[in-house]
Amino acid sequence: MMQSTFGEKLNSNKFIITAEISPPKGVNTSAALEDAQILKGLVDALNITDNQRAVMRMSPLALGKLLLNEGHEVIMQMTCRDRNRLAIQSDILGAAALGIQNICLMSGDYTTNGDHPGAKPVYDLDSVQLLSIAQKMKNGFDFSGNELEGAPELVVGAVSNTDSSQPMQMMKLEKKVKMGAQFIQTQAVYDIGQFEEFMDYVGHLAVPVLAGLIPLKSANAARFMNKNIPGVKVGDELIARMEHADDPVHEGLMICAETIGMLKKICRGVHIMPIGQHLNTPKLLEMAGLSVK
Repeated sequence: MMQSTFGEKLNSNKFIITAEISPPKGVNTSAALEDAQILKGLVDALNITDNQRAVMRMSPLALGKLLLNEGHEVIMQMTCRDRNRLAIQSDILGAAALGIQNICLMSGDYTTNGDHPGAKPVYDLDSVQLLSIAQKMKNGFDFSGNELEGAPELVVGAVSNTDSSQPMQMMKLEKKVKMGAQFIQTQAVYDIGQFEEFMDYVGHLAVPVLAGLIPLKSANAARFMNKNIPGVKVGDELIARMEHADDPVHEGLMICAETIGMLKKICRGVHIMPIGQHLNTPKLLEMAGLSVK
């Protein structure tokens, strides 16, 4: 099996760009495939979300394979919320057999936040144990210690927020790295000072950190994120910029491009999570002076 080019880039000095793609809520994949096509040649890998915000969508394994067939490098997200340890291992093996080598493992939003609030969450394992499963499988064994008929070649990542004043969360991040996380993608960054403190705190972990970015579209969107998304804090100064902007969408891209300019000096890359499609992502990358070589 070919080695993950994303994995190779993690081990280089390249500033890495990843971007999030959502599977459809249905079988029509045209919008997702078009979104991915917009990003072709501009990003290093596409993260395929796994029922994000606990909203039911197509399997990331299915969309990941379709994108792989179109020549995209993908990172399949996987949560603890919807699967027990048997299903988790089955999906990891299935993904690897289909050529998806990059996975990003996380707990997942609680079901009461989504469109099936009555769904029974699984959480058989936590995100640290999920990483330990991937590590054991890479070494040729399942979670119970049984030998596999062929070990998957995986590049495994995890997620984190960036508030280093939360010791339990920082301790969990350290455990994730000890359990084999090869890259970290963070919650959206708006406070560079806080992010610098976070990077100082986790610097000893020596793992590539890709800072999350959500380009703002309006002042109300910023307020909504402050209220509803844990770990996100859009400052009053940025909200005021959005409030007084003649073109809020352009202003949001400007703020995001400025943030990327500062992040280039601090971390290994960025992870772009737009509200909606990626129609403005090429413009954002051009404004920030970023391109994939």
